[in-house]
Amino acid sequence: MRLRLPAERPTEPPTGYKIAHPVLSQDGTRAGFTGVSLGGTLPYGVLDDASCVYGRRHRTPARHCACGFHCLHDRTAAEALLCTAEHRTAVLLEVAVLGRYIRFERGYRSSRQRVRTVTVGPCACGAPAAALADAGWGRPGWRALAPACAGCVHARPSRSLAGFARLAGEGVRVVAGTAIGAPPGEADAAGGDLGVPELVAEAALLQARLDWFQTQLAHLGERGGGSAGQG
Repeated sequence: MRLRLPAERPTEPPTGYKIAHPVLSQDGTRAGFTGVSLGGTLPYGVLDDASCVYGRRHRTPARHCACGFHCLHDRTAAEALLCTAEHRTAVLLEVAVLGRYIRFERGYRSSRQRVRTVTVGPCACGAPAAALADAGWGRPGWRALAPACAGCVHARPSRSLAGFARLAGEGVRVVAGTAIGAPPGEADAAGGDLGVPELVAEAALLQARLDWFQTQLAHLGERGGGSAGQG
């Protein structure tokens, strides 16, 4: 006799949490995410359907396969994954579990999902992120992005948090987390609170780029002046 598990019919989609790397398309017109494990080769959008990573022709999620969108029940458990060295530049996603899904002890595996909120961690220097900048690696056709503060972006290809949200579409929210080691009050003063206006972050990003370009122009001017004097 074949054992059949009871079917769930929730009134609202279950909520799950996961981590992923934000990505930007090669032409800079689309934004999405790529997983940190099995699904790392298949970038996905804010609202997307899962496909089997092994190329098998079955509906996802299949019980005897590892396909489908994976997420955890507990936000804290998902945040803990960001502590590992290989996941330090990933972001935290809050997702709505849609379509067919399989519930397991720690979370869900679903055929469809919607990313509701993206929480971006601090820059590598510890300051709150103002943008998502080129991380130096990617997938075919996609650049991986990493959190960056206004002072560390420089001339790297990047998108402000608000700009990334616009490209990703579907009403997704992209917010900045707090700085490393900063008490709540200091994080608010530094601009790392989740309610900081997006325009402030964009203005800081633009100002940092302007400062960097002015510094480069000043160096070029000094070199030009020195060469003329020696001639």
